[in-house]
Amino acid sequence: MPDVYHFMQDAELNKAFDVWSGYLEARTGEDPEIRARLRSLLESAREAAAEGDAASARAWVADLYDEACAAGLPWAPPRLRPCEADRQTRDYVKDELRRALPVHLREELDSIAIYLSVTARRLRTAPGLDAAARQDVLYVTARAGMALDLAHPTAARRELERLKALARRWGVEP
Repeated sequence: MPDVYHFMQDAELNKAFDVWSGYLEARTGEDPEIRARLRSLLESAREAAAEGDAASARAWVADLYDEACAAGLPWAPPRLRPCEADRQTRDYVKDELRRALPVHLREELDSIAIYLSVTARRLRTAPGLDAAARQDVLYVTARAGMALDLAHPTAARRELERLKALARRWGVEP
């Protein structure tokens, strides 16, 4: 079984490298000295990642965002909110992870994801659902999503069962 967390960390860095490379290759008319500094930071991050020092690579990437913000570069990549950053990382890693996981595990995870999506949608649209129940739906769905992201079917199934129990309590067919 591949180390899924490692895939996520690598994808996070590779996405940042691609985003910053694309930005630095664009002709935006911004200060060339600042852009040269950003190129140097990006190269340092890439070198650290190539040497297996992911912590330093992430620190260099954080410096890229800080430098661009301090310089007031309007076209530089913005620092994303955690939810959006995770969503982009998941999109970035899914193809690589799909190649590494055995077929039976991919199918099991896909099946859980479908049931999770359908049950959550039915619950969210149920009439009379109070705010606390809606919060529970979001919370359990997010936990199941994390389990799916980490290719952990047992945890994802457990969260799906919690969601089904919530659906039954509210008279919604799971």
